[in-house]
Amino acid sequence: MNKLTRFSVSPLSDMTRQLADVASGRSDPDLVITGARVLSTYSERMLDDRELWISGGRIAAVKHAGAHRGKAAEVYDAKGGIVAPGLVDPHLHIESSMVTACAYAEAALLNGTTTIFCDSHEIGNVMDVAGVEAMLEDARQAPLSIFLTVPSTVPATSAEMETAGGDLTPDKIAKIFDKWPEAVALGEKMDFVPVAMSDERSHAIIAESLKRGRPVSGHVYGREFVAAYAAAGVTDTHEAIDREIANDLLEAGVWIFLRGGPPTTPWHSLPEAIKAVTELGASHKRVAVCTDDRDADDLLMFGQDWVTRQAVKAGMKPEQAWSMGSLHGATRFGMGDEIGGLGGGRRADIVLLDDTLKPVNTWYGGELVVEDEKVTSLLDETLSERYRYPDAAYHTVKLPKEIKLTPDLPTERVLAHCIRTELPGITLIHDTVELEHANDWQQHFDRHNLCFVSVIERHGKSDGNVAHGLLSDFSLKRGAVASSVGHDSHNIIIAGTNEADMQVALRAIEESQGGVCVVDEGKVRAMVELPIAGLLSDKRIDDVADAVRVLKLEWEEAGCSIPYMGFNLIPLSVIPEIRITDKGLVLVPEMKVIDLFEKV
Repeated sequence: MNKLTRFSVSPLSDMTRQLADVASGRSDPDLVITGARVLSTYSERMLDDRELWISGGRIAAVKHAGAHRGKAAEVYDAKGGIVAPGLVDPHLHIESSMVTACAYAEAALLNGTTTIFCDSHEIGNVMDVAGVEAMLEDARQAPLSIFLTVPSTVPATSAEMETAGGDLTPDKIAKIFDKWPEAVALGEKMDFVPVAMSDERSHAIIAESLKRGRPVSGHVYGREFVAAYAAAGVTDTHEAIDREIANDLLEAGVWIFLRGGPPTTPWHSLPEAIKAVTELGASHKRVAVCTDDRDADDLLMFGQDWVTRQAVKAGMKPEQAWSMGSLHGATRFGMGDEIGGLGGGRRADIVLLDDTLKPVNTWYGGELVVEDEKVTSLLDETLSERYRYPDAAYHTVKLPKEIKLTPDLPTERVLAHCIRTELPGITLIHDTVELEHANDWQQHFDRHNLCFVSVIERHGKSDGNVAHGLLSDFSLKRGAVASSVGHDSHNIIIAGTNEADMQVALRAIEESQGGVCVVDEGKVRAMVELPIAGLLSDKRIDDVADAVRVLKLEWEEAGCSIPYMGFNLIPLSVIPEIRITDKGLVLVPEMKVIDLFEKV
């Protein structure tokens, strides 16, 4: 068997005569899916009693059921189910799922998703261009159509604010565009303030995309930045958090991707942002839905299909919602004539749905890869051989032998600058706490609901930078929690109640060359090992999802007030108000590093 990939289906330019013969009845199709209701994303109607003729992995025609009188290699009776185009996710980060692209494909196809546009800025922050290209090689071997929006903001800020493993300059980005046809757009321009302030490097990066006729994806908070952001050439964003900014963006000509995140995560903004359509009367023609970030566990349960159903729950008609989940994302990236609909010539990326819009079957390029909500033997065999990343990707955690992870106990009264966490966990509050004399740190912790937090540079680019801080209201009861997925430079972040458990957590991550863990009384209680760039597992999605579920239970048992994916955002120094990187505490609006303690 030839491995099933995006390249298993020939380009339309090579198939037009063949498809015309099948559509005209002069040749027989390979597959007929009959007895279906067709969800048309073109007209946003449900068409009763239809059948699809498929040849060479593409749709030759959509006809009334029973129209085919010849001999098809295979006939599939949909028994009145809904047949719809495979979903298209216009914005996500594969690395958030903690699995490789090949492994990600399994969960995507189970969810009815057949095409994704990913921004690999996480592995870019660790391994520079080599990481991005390794993920592209991985994507080429996956049974999924994967396109790249080239990471645009690596590092997220600057060397003064944090130490990253990568530095994607305008020249490097230009070379990725020119080398890789899958590079179809510029990824989210996260440094929206510098963009609005006409920063030279930011605009040079945007220019490399625009010069090649590629669209520019965005990431913006604050209505005051919309005009300058749009003027800079940014034409989509997934960060619309309410109806007002969503409305502003649409009026400025910016596509909005409504981000649907599981309610337990910090990024479920769809219900509010969609009100620009449902309450303010905006058209949905430049509105799509996306997942953005999913861990392995959530990816299986809350995929692009779940987000699409959330749009229905929020007031959209099913046909509109499915169009937002498929055709609209394809159209945004200029691929509406290839994917996202069930017209002649399109790829046969098809899902069979029940009446709740839940995927039952998935055909990828005309091949049945999911049946009755389970992977078929064809897909299982394809996934048994996954891409192996270069050896360098397995050696990215480089630490000195000795690192002090906690600050010295103040010997006099001081003002401590603290990071206050609160749900949903995106924005962090800058608090100051006056620390009176105490015999040990535990007294301060008990009085003010504090714990330690440290960020350790792990790329081997410094003499072992470590920054100490204090978390307020994180509510860690004991032990330590740690992660090598500290966005976006992906240094190691550790929160703890004592030095000993924090050290155990640090060395556990070092030993596995990456991971997320919970430690108590000197023992690792749960760990998801991430040996590839400190971000990815090399196992299949189910195995990683099982480990993530155990981690979540131990994380909750430890008392942490925000989920681990929110914890990973604590070093992300492009979101207000205060963050901690390996360089220290960062006041985000001012882009200023401050000391932990201030004399009173």
